[in-house]
Amino acid sequence: NNFVKGCWPLVYILSDDYSKQAYVGETTNALSRLSTHLKNSQKSVLTTARLIMSDKFNKSAALDIESNLIKYLAGDGKFKLLNANLGIANHSYYQKKEVYWDIFLTLWEELRSEGVVTGSIESINNSDLFKYSPYKALTLEQKAGLISLIKTLLDDSATTVLVEGGAGTGKTILAIYLFAILHTDIDDLDLNEFAEEEQSFLELVQKLKSKYPNPKAAIVIPMSGFRETIAKVFRNVKNLRASMVIGPAEVATSEFDILIVDESHRLRRRVNLGAYFGAFDKVNIKLGFPKETGDELDWVLQQGKKSLFFYDAGQTIKPSDVDGSKFQILKENEKTKLVKLHSQLRSKGGNDYVAYISSLLGNTLTKSDKNFTANDYEFVLFDSLPEVVSEIKSKNEKFGLARLVAGFSWKWVSNTEETKHINDIVIGDVQLKWNGKNIDWVNSANALNEVGCIHTTQGYDLNYTGVIFGNEISFDKKLNEIVIKDEHYFDRNGKQNVRSPEELREFIINIYKTLLLRAVKGTYVYVCDPDLREYFKQHMLVRKSSVESIIPTKQKLIEPVVSPYAGEMISLPLYDSVGCGDAMIADETVHEMYPVPAQLISKGAKYFVLRTSGDSMNEIGINEGDLILCQKNYQASSGSIAIVLIGDEAVLKEIHYEEDGLLLKPRSTNPRHKPRKLGEYDEFKVLGTFVRKLLQD
Repeated sequence: NNFVKGCWPLVYILSDDYSKQAYVGETTNALSRLSTHLKNSQKSVLTTARLIMSDKFNKSAALDIESNLIKYLAGDGKFKLLNANLGIANHSYYQKKEVYWDIFLTLWEELRSEGVVTGSIESINNSDLFKYSPYKALTLEQKAGLISLIKTLLDDSATTVLVEGGAGTGKTILAIYLFAILHTDIDDLDLNEFAEEEQSFLELVQKLKSKYPNPKAAIVIPMSGFRETIAKVFRNVKNLRASMVIGPAEVATSEFDILIVDESHRLRRRVNLGAYFGAFDKVNIKLGFPKETGDELDWVLQQGKKSLFFYDAGQTIKPSDVDGSKFQILKENEKTKLVKLHSQLRSKGGNDYVAYISSLLGNTLTKSDKNFTANDYEFVLFDSLPEVVSEIKSKNEKFGLARLVAGFSWKWVSNTEETKHINDIVIGDVQLKWNGKNIDWVNSANALNEVGCIHTTQGYDLNYTGVIFGNEISFDKKLNEIVIKDEHYFDRNGKQNVRSPEELREFIINIYKTLLLRAVKGTYVYVCDPDLREYFKQHMLVRKSSVESIIPTKQKLIEPVVSPYAGEMISLPLYDSVGCGDAMIADETVHEMYPVPAQLISKGAKYFVLRTSGDSMNEIGINEGDLILCQKNYQASSGSIAIVLIGDEAVLKEIHYEEDGLLLKPRSTNPRHKPRKLGEYDEFKVLGTFVRKLLQD
């Protein structure tokens, strides 16, 4: 009664499973507030009310629970929220982290158990719906930027805004936030986010809504993959629609009151357009621009009465991108207002990491400069590519969104039905494929087993990135600078019509800089070119290979630089009798505990050691009696080396999932070993994946 009648604050969720709509609120008087909602035409159709109460709730805690519910329900995506309070307040109060976050996690799991929500907090944190939702607290810099943008929209003397900010400075969030305000009724806006300047901000928004009561507006995104991602976000936000997210050519359909262009550095000019040349020319003709010189920047400027460009010159990566000089001219125009974003919001390495990457790739570091280190961010150079691959897969299992990416130093040959079985990237004996999807590759099912390029990762956030520097980028010791070997650069559209070697160098440097700034938690680097690797070793923390490579190799195994028995050790169970030849009876007895270097073990994963027999995997360096490190993994990926239990037999083979079963493939110089097919009637189970071979005393 005390909660319901108005003594203590509570939080509530109103929902309807049929319409898939929900509303989250906070009140000190549930009866009064729910009565008010019943009189509202939208909220009166909601059929279920859940009241969330605790004697630990104070006003600040209740508001914080409400804010988190709004953010995570929006990110979960099961319901479309009727809330319009875009300004989620970032409340600070006693024991917020120590007590109330745990209360929220418990509450969320109860909601999951009841089927009210579907995703875990971890999975939602990784989702695009959550990352690009406007239900977020803005930073002080973003608030100031938002106010500047609104004032510019109100200023009749200004026709253009240029919002400059590097990768990870929150440009996309600010663009979506402003767009959502333009399409939210003034009475529905909850301005908790701007509590300190609520009245002045409210007056500013009132003027904006008065000037643009029903604006014809669109958000323009040049890259098709990222455009589809933002369209999905718009489908789940009140008052927004996927049709409001358009490509540059669609601005030709009519004039707009406001056009907001995200990733505007990727607007195109008439160069290297392939099949798009015809459509490009039609738009130029329709809008009255010269066929040879009109570009997508011109289209937006002409079709938008107000045009807002979110821009980063450091992410221009190919000749078809609009020339940066045109943005510079635009910047200097008296009708253009400039807004700058500086704070790094994506990477936990912060602005220091961004500055370090610029210095590293810009050859401005000296021997006296300290290597970059941060408590919350890993930036490490690996001697071993197999260990990068293994580490990325381990991080993905724990955190999600860990991906391998690379510069375009290998031809894309697996892009047809006839050649899809061919590996594109071969480094030593490591064999990998380029991304199998162009649209939303980062979130695709097989992304973990592929390598993304700049075109499928630009604009996306990752938790961990493994960046492979190809042979197109090197280091000249005499010149003491990074140089480009264009004969090893295979992005045809990124290379044709380049006006000078300096321009190509700038594009490739920008590509790697952009890839290095994708990750929130850490970046692992492998460098193919020996001279560039030597340069990086002077300025980066290096993780030396401490064990023999487990990626398929026909080369002689090389003794590691560091003994596997140096440093802290962890004892793992050792099992015998896993067949690398004919299948052997699986021995489940732990014969002994075997010491393994702690640096090889990822937190949260489970490992064991196996002693092998036979020669069916000797092509990759596994022979009779070898000890191998394995990770428990019941969903091993196709193409991996795995331990498979078949009835009461255990074998170690390269596995491939096929439509009608599982193919076990030997990797042997002995011709007697043949592939084996397991069908739907065979009883089998994948027990784990092969991590690496261990050196023995």
